[in-house]
Amino acid sequence: MKKITRADIVEWPSGRLDLSAGCLLMGVLNVTPDSFSDGGLYLDGPRACERAIEMARQGASVIDIGAESTRPGAASVPADEQIRRVTGVIESVASKTHVPVSIDTRNRRVARAALDAGAAMINDVTALQDERMCRLAAEREVPVVLMHMRGEPGTMQRNCRYDDVVAEVLNFLVERARRAESFGIHREVIFIDPGIGFGKTVEHNLALLRHIDRFVATGYRVLVGTSRKSFLGHLTGRGDPLQRLFGTAATVALCAEAGVSMVRVHDVAEMADVVKVACAIHPRFATGQSAERPLF
Repeated sequence: MKKITRADIVEWPSGRLDLSAGCLLMGVLNVTPDSFSDGGLYLDGPRACERAIEMARQGASVIDIGAESTRPGAASVPADEQIRRVTGVIESVASKTHVPVSIDTRNRRVARAALDAGAAMINDVTALQDERMCRLAAEREVPVVLMHMRGEPGTMQRNCRYDDVVAEVLNFLVERARRAESFGIHREVIFIDPGIGFGKTVEHNLALLRHIDRFVATGYRVLVGTSRKSFLGHLTGRGDPLQRLFGTAATVALCAEAGVSMVRVHDVAEMADVVKVACAIHPRFATGQSAERPLF
């Protein structure tokens, strides 16, 4: 059996994560009318809360709640509207489950309102581009997810050019992570996310997944979100996002085997089985094998 070490535990004033068994699941909950896969399903507060509790029971270690779609071509949503959509849901979820709630936002005002409502983590698709978001995360002592994205969701697929996508995305994320540390955010609570599907072609996404071990080797915790995304539809011919379960499972198994700390998924029950099996097979988690020395 794997011996649990301090490196396996992420603790902060409002939450705790145990990574000793390997990859954790972040359950997706979009309280939006236009998200690519589940838009409009959870606009009703009680229904959204019910879904969050269900995901927690199915094995989600974090519930990621967002009030603005970041799918390709999505329009921005005013902060006041995001706050209206999300705060009541967060209050309800936080009061009914011990699973930490993450706020999926790039807006500082929304993040602050969400933290006030009970959120315990910030997931920012701009990798804390706004210095005020850095200061907020440091002040509240919460974990952060720093994601790579080119431009804005509405325009990000118009500029998918890289000389070396893996090196460029990796260097960007390490630079942003070090910047976050300079604001007082502890390294242990920083997750880096290569931003699969955010300003990348199918080949870019595949290259990032092939080399996800290079992100793990930085020593920063890594989060990956591939769930139901369009590149899987391109590869499998599945046009309906709801039919991309097995394509998602393949990427989740790869990430779990590579040492990714967390995967962001819609189908929590199914992906919980995937990560349990993948982590049980791999010696890193089955026998407590030491992680590689960080490259950064």
